[in-house]
Amino acid sequence: MQYSPNHFTELEDFKTGTLLLIDKPKGYTSFDVVNKLRWLIRKKLGVKKIKVGHAGTLDPLATGLLVICTGKMTKQIQFLTSDTKTYEAEIVVGKTTPSFDLETTPEGDFSIEHITEERVRSVANSFIGKQEQTPPKFSAKKIDGVRAYVSAREGVELKMKVNTIEIFNLEITKINLPSISFTVHTSKGTYIRSLANDFGAKLDSGAYLSKLVRTKSGDFDLQNALSIAQFEDRLNGLPEL
Repeated sequence: MQYSPNHFTELEDFKTGTLLLIDKPKGYTSFDVVNKLRWLIRKKLGVKKIKVGHAGTLDPLATGLLVICTGKMTKQIQFLTSDTKTYEAEIVVGKTTPSFDLETTPEGDFSIEHITEERVRSVANSFIGKQEQTPPKFSAKKIDGVRAYVSAREGVELKMKVNTIEIFNLEITKINLPSISFTVHTSKGTYIRSLANDFGAKLDSGAYLSKLVRTKSGDFDLQNALSIAQFEDRLNGLPEL
């Protein structure tokens, strides 16, 4: 099914349904972006309600492509969520964090002296294909009706259910220890934070995710995304109803 992203020329388009590509800024949750856009659209339309939803969650510290639907297009979210994703990521080896990223403080002191370029590339290749992955405890997954990150922050011991995922490609782009950068193309439901943690373990060390940018979701590309400010400018430039 083909969609035309960021194609809106009149306010009524948001009711009939639009697909928006937004470049999520660091520090925003995906819900923060949805709420911000909903508020802007409601204000411009002068209405109390407008459907707005997103396809594929990004963590607060991640940036990049967020696919958002409005109006009747929200019915397509379930199909858009199933798209594959591509990311640019950076991990730091030698330490771990409880959240697998920088939401929590790095800890531990693992050796990295044995890590060579050859070993890094070998480990990267070992992730290609279908596999079982355990989601981070600091994630939005619900356990007994409670978001896992809520329980994790309260110190509750959690047992996370593994997911079957597939990594189609993982290419190392830069090695500057303790940092390792790579691009990865994955199936839906893949946690790059868990991949970072597992990467460190396979290196017989530790690792956490230090940077993450989603560059593609299905056929959609970050290059075609609008910042929130750009969206607001275009929205405000539309003629009144």
